Amino acid sequence: MGVYAWGLLHVTGAVMSAEDGGTNSVPLPPCRTPGWEHRAEGVSGYRVEYVPLRFVCETDDVGDYPTSVPDHVNPVSFLLGLGAAVCFTVAALDSGSSREQADTGT
Repeated sequence: MGVYAWGLLHVTGAVMSAEDGGTNSVPLPPCRTPGWEHRAEGVSGYRVEYVPLRFVCETDDVGDYPTSVPDHVNPVSFLLGLGAAVCFTVAALDSGSSREQADTGT
């Protein structure tokens, strides 16, 4: 949960920077990643995707590209979510077998 929240903070900062407007706002500041110079001319907007978490710069000609969210956020969030699901499943199965043992009196 904390890792995903960390990613959301990055996305929120990128959205705030993109919505700021004014001087030096074209291309969008979050879209200025290494190598952005050749893509900057075609940036037409952005979108936010929540699964996987990312801020996507939309372009007219080069193709959309994600930015702003650290590379480790999505894999770590996935692994922690998977671990939580496994723990929940094991706990549910264990509580079910405990009830069966209690009912049979063993």
